[in-house]
Amino acid sequence: MDKQQEQLETLREIRSLMERSSRFLSLSGLSGVIAGIAAITGIVAAYLYLGLSLLEPGYYQFATGENGEPNPAFYTFLYADVSIVLIVSLLASSLLTIRKARRQGQPTWDAVAKRLMANMAIPLVAGGIYCLALLYHGQIAFIAPATLLFYGLALFNAGKYTLNDIRYLGVLEIITGLVASFAIEFGLLFWAFGFGVLHIVYGITMYFKYEK
Repeated sequence: MDKQQEQLETLREIRSLMERSSRFLSLSGLSGVIAGIAAITGIVAAYLYLGLSLLEPGYYQFATGENGEPNPAFYTFLYADVSIVLIVSLLASSLLTIRKARRQGQPTWDAVAKRLMANMAIPLVAGGIYCLALLYHGQIAFIAPATLLFYGLALFNAGKYTLNDIRYLGVLEIITGLVASFAIEFGLLFWAFGFGVLHIVYGITMYFKYEK
């Protein structure tokens, strides 16, 4: 019986080693929570800046002024708001992931991490260029659904090299983006749900499942 137990334990160790060598397991759940809070804060700031009520549609109408020309103040605020949220999210993700990797005695930038980033980067870069094209053509309303869709595709694609749970988040982001495509006037709310609520729920789940 003891010998059989030892064999099972050996198999578990081999499986764990194989998993660590093929998957990046140091993603921090808390970084998802921080990113979600940052996203919701950014959306709240946008609502306050635009003077919109929660369920008031058509936020993109502020992209043009009364003369039909682009509204510089709107774009300046949008760029600043999105940039701050993105910087906070990336910093939190990087610092907490590095801390977790060091605690686990794992490298933070090995071949697996590079493959993970490459698989995420392709959909994200393509999505970023596509959103710039939408911006160029004045299709502001479709940027929110597009960012959710491409971000979801990036997460689903990256699931091959990290925790499988991230694929579920990716699928939910894709679904949110598709639904948002049919309700473009509420793009800010879908942003808050996709990048805010889903990140927070995912982060809390991952924390208690793998880190607690």
